[in-house]
Amino acid sequence: MDPHLLVVAAQDNGPDDYLPVFVLLVLAILLAVSQLAISWLLGKRVESNEVKDSPYECGIEAEGHAHTRFSVKFYLVAVLFILFDIEVVFLYPWAVHFGSGVADDVFATRGELVRFLFVEMAVFITILFLGWYWVVKKKALDWEEA
Repeated sequence: MDPHLLVVAAQDNGPDDYLPVFVLLVLAILLAVSQLAISWLLGKRVESNEVKDSPYECGIEAEGHAHTRFSVKFYLVAVLFILFDIEVVFLYPWAVHFGSGVADDVFATRGELVRFLFVEMAVFITILFLGWYWVVKKKALDWEEA
């Protein structure tokens, strides 16, 4: 390792090192406050109107209360979508590393690396499909009962 880097890493960070962060924080706060003040000073003031303040969506007047209860299945499907979506994201780095097939210090040959990556992904996909099977078995996606 470069001795110069060791000296730089060993130096204590003083308050001067945080000055740019502090300046950026102050500028961000000043910008937000100034924009709010300008819009309040120059903005058009109107009186409240019951017709204009009423909720309106797609040309249809609102019916009922805004805080109606939804079935838990809506939230369950959303959570399951996020769960499986995030799990699938782990396939991309695996595919990139699998495609490169560069053996490193741990694996002596490309064949060992490919076998390890294949088994690793087979276990991962098996766990993923077991989770999917459990969701289907619990009828979490059955909308007829919602």
